[in-house]
Amino acid sequence: MSESSYEVRRVEAKPYGRYVIALTPGVEAEMTFRRTTDGTMVINHTFVPQPFEGRGIAARLVEAAVADARAEGFRITPVCTYVAAQFRRHPQWQDLLD
Repeated sequence: MSESSYEVRRVEAKPYGRYVIALTPGVEAEMTFRRTTDGTMVINHTFVPQPFEGRGIAARLVEAAVADARAEGFRITPVCTYVAAQFRRHPQWQDLLD
């Protein structure tokens, strides 16, 4: 599967959820979150299996959350250090920070 064909899915069982990319059968990358009572998404963990690191997969997960936040009108609190670093690198996302 090429990186361009990776599909990001959001799986949510409020207040928890995750963004997932199926990499190969039985192997996934994920970014987990929880929702606060006001609807803010607190992103607390990102994981990409070592053989798949360095391909922009984690960035795709963050971009999916950012797109959802824009479309659905919620804000994001990045607790995960990777996600926090991505927000620092993308000033155009600052309006979504909670």
